[in-house]
Amino acid sequence: MKILSVSELNEQIKAIFEESFYYVSVCGEVSNCVYHTSGHVYFTLKDKDSTVKCVMFKSNAIRLKFQIKDGNRIVVCGSLGVYSPRGEYQINCQSAQTHGVGNLQEEFLKLKDEYQKKGYFDNKKKIPKYPRKIILLTSKTGDVINDMKMVALKRGFGAKFILINTKVQGEDAKCSIAKNISIADSLEADCIILARGGGSIEDLWAFNEREVVEAIFNAKTPIISAIGHEPDYVLSDYVASLRAPTPSAAISMIMPDISEVMMNLDSIATRFNRHFVNLINNKQKDLDTYLIRLNAYSLDKYIEKQYQKINTLKTMLGLKIAHKVGKLERSLPSIQELNGMLKLKISTLSYKLESLKAMLDSKNPSNIQKKGYVYAKINNKSIESLKDIEVNNTLILEDLHASLEVVVKSKKLL
Repeated sequence: MKILSVSELNEQIKAIFEESFYYVSVCGEVSNCVYHTSGHVYFTLKDKDSTVKCVMFKSNAIRLKFQIKDGNRIVVCGSLGVYSPRGEYQINCQSAQTHGVGNLQEEFLKLKDEYQKKGYFDNKKKIPKYPRKIILLTSKTGDVINDMKMVALKRGFGAKFILINTKVQGEDAKCSIAKNISIADSLEADCIILARGGGSIEDLWAFNEREVVEAIFNAKTPIISAIGHEPDYVLSDYVASLRAPTPSAAISMIMPDISEVMMNLDSIATRFNRHFVNLINNKQKDLDTYLIRLNAYSLDKYIEKQYQKINTLKTMLGLKIAHKVGKLERSLPSIQELNGMLKLKISTLSYKLESLKAMLDSKNPSNIQKKGYVYAKINNKSIESLKDIEVNNTLILEDLHASLEVVVKSKKLL
């Protein structure tokens, strides 16, 4: 048997593949899609068990009526080719058409809708403007942590960073991420950055897992989701307090540039000094105005003014009293008129007095008894009429000299 070199083997495989599979039509879910600057499109087609690499060169890609994206389910048509230098085979796609949504993309949309209805995307926590303590949840190896360090050093703001080494891909990644979020949340930091570099939808799937989504939602510390590149979206982006397009961008978004801070401080200091000077000048003007008013209204001048008011009021009071007395004098009668009126009044009263005296004498019991009349009473009560007396009644008769007790023997009405 002839011993083949690696190149010879690959060339033979290439010849067989390209002859046997000169035209194929394959359906699968897109993953790791990259639009190269050359215009070529590189991606992987997969199902639940296998993957195959695909390339669509620029001449075919410009005829596409849609953009190939991760998670799309598409049907590609083309030939099977082998790249001899690496011994890899791929589908050289001549055309492609959509064929629904891929399984992972369908699962992603289903989970997104579920958590959105639960209100998980509305629980946004405020991130401090100048965070002093920041916790990074990412792998301690790789370019992500180095890129974040470079941006942090460049911005020059003196924040404290704590790195918690976190598994960000693979079967155990969801548990590692959820556990470390809980740990970071207990450290009383200003914010937490959950970071990972780009990758396929499978590579980033840990950040769509329920454990991770619920850990972010339940955390009291605001979390920034910085997963993948600008086009990559995972559920942690929606439930986090802030989504950053890349890990490096997360640092730029939450850390102020020290030069900008200093410029802002200088601007604030300038505005403060200007405002303070204006305030002092305005207060000095007010003080000068008050001094002028105080001199114009000194205590001596105030007392003098009040004294003048008192004298004016005294003069006015004297005039009013004199006017009132004069008016009263004019309204009073003369002494001769008063004398005549007094004599008339005395004469009238004397006449009334004599009349009353005469009337009193006529009613005096002593005077009446002098004329032969006596006072009669029964049971110590005066008798108003003799007709009220009955026979055998005992009467008391009195005059000025004696009192008699008599019994009525007979009665005759007149």
